Amino acid sequence: MSSVGRPRRSSMKTQLVSAIQLEEVEMEEVNNHHQEVNSPYHEVNNPHQEVKEPQTYSVEEAVETIGFGRFHVMLFIIMGSASIAEAMEIMLLAVVSPEIRCEWHLDNWEVALVSTMVFAGFMVCGVLSGYMADRYGRWKVVFGGSVWAAYFSLLTSFSPSYGWFIFLRLMVGCGVAGCSQGFVLKTEFIPASYRSYLLPLASIFWMVGSMLIIMLGMTVVPTLGWRWMIRLSVIPSVLLLLLFQLIPESARYNVSAGNVQAAVETLQRIARMNRASMPPGRLVEPLVKERGSWRLLVSPAFRRTSLLLWYSWFVASFSYYGSVLSSSELLEKNLLCVTDADAEHQQKHSHPEDGMCYCIPFGFNDYQTLLISCLGEVALIPLNICLLNVFGRKWSMVLLELMAALFFMLVNVCSTMFGFTILLFLIRSLVSMNFNVVYIYTAEVYPTAVRSLGLGFCTSFSRIGGMIAPFIAQVLMSHSVILAMLPFSVACVLCAVGAFLLPIETKGRALLQNS
Repeated sequence: MSSVGRPRRSSMKTQLVSAIQLEEVEMEEVNNHHQEVNSPYHEVNNPHQEVKEPQTYSVEEAVETIGFGRFHVMLFIIMGSASIAEAMEIMLLAVVSPEIRCEWHLDNWEVALVSTMVFAGFMVCGVLSGYMADRYGRWKVVFGGSVWAAYFSLLTSFSPSYGWFIFLRLMVGCGVAGCSQGFVLKTEFIPASYRSYLLPLASIFWMVGSMLIIMLGMTVVPTLGWRWMIRLSVIPSVLLLLLFQLIPESARYNVSAGNVQAAVETLQRIARMNRASMPPGRLVEPLVKERGSWRLLVSPAFRRTSLLLWYSWFVASFSYYGSVLSSSELLEKNLLCVTDADAEHQQKHSHPEDGMCYCIPFGFNDYQTLLISCLGEVALIPLNICLLNVFGRKWSMVLLELMAALFFMLVNVCSTMFGFTILLFLIRSLVSMNFNVVYIYTAEVYPTAVRSLGLGFCTSFSRIGGMIAPFIAQVLMSHSVILAMLPFSVACVLCAVGAFLLPIETKGRALLQNS
């Protein structure tokens, strides 16, 4: 029995050893397989193995990842300075009107034609500048427009006659149209969560420009005359041309034009200035084949939006310049029902021979009233920001237009000069806030491919409102204050209805690259 059991135990022992050796061989093969997978030559040895795709990012993701920082502060200041120069060119009309009326013995319609010619130039070149900005770049158009406007504004101060004056102001309007594309350039760099805060704050620069030209009128016109006032007003534009060199071309435009490398370099520069990091991977955006095409603006996707926006811009400009020029006209001629005005605010527009006095320069109190009304453009900025963030863009326009309509009609109510000043202050606040909202909505609703052209069309329609406003505020006002204020009020009510019908709310929405 012992001899038989011994061979059996030996056989079992041999099988156990063989099983252990087989298991060791299998584990070694598994380990070798793992090493091959992790090997850099694995893709060559295993061509059917799934390859992980490299990481990519869009311009929108890069802008949001980099966030807000020092670059945006610089951008805000420099592009805001462009608003100072633009405001000085536009608001110059309210200050110089009494002076050129005096020098060339102009009728009311001739004074109104000066403002109309500026807006005509803006209207004609608004679409052209938008098309060029979408085709050739935002920066080039803004810089070229600034040079053009400064040059022809300087020439205006040497005008030998009324005809030359209105022609040169027409040329200034063409340059200012190019400057307005700076808003698109600025918007395309700002992260979405900051747009509703920073873009309304830009109205501070417009107010500064308005106040500068009024203070120049107050100090320079009585001593050196209106020609030197215009020459001195060009200085900010010249300084601005130097600062423009610090602003790069829009990264969104570069990628839409296929210049991805330039866009990456711009984004890297912004990241360094902000001390932030770029998103991992490489920049990938589809090439936009049809840039600056007006057909997209009237395509089914944007037709309703475009039509309503064109009217909204018309009313925004119509009501804004109506408030500016009507206040200037009311102060110059004292047509408002004033119950306890000082002696210098009594009826001055009379002449013993023909019933008309051409030379009615502004007094110190008139300039002071204009300055106070300018403060209205920034006094309610916190309210503007609150409306944008709480109610969104559409409802902000509706509320602001209805309130502006109400206050335009209140101008017809007899009040003291103090009450009239407060009313002007509130009207300027409301129409300025509405202009801010319309600007923001337009830049947000259109894709990069037609963003500048869309803004160009809108600004052109707005200048139609600017062309009509002088003939109501400066001509019709002489016949009836209530008839002059009624068109502004009605237009605001209709605009509120149009804003309500806008199909898209852009609050918190990323900027579109393509439609």
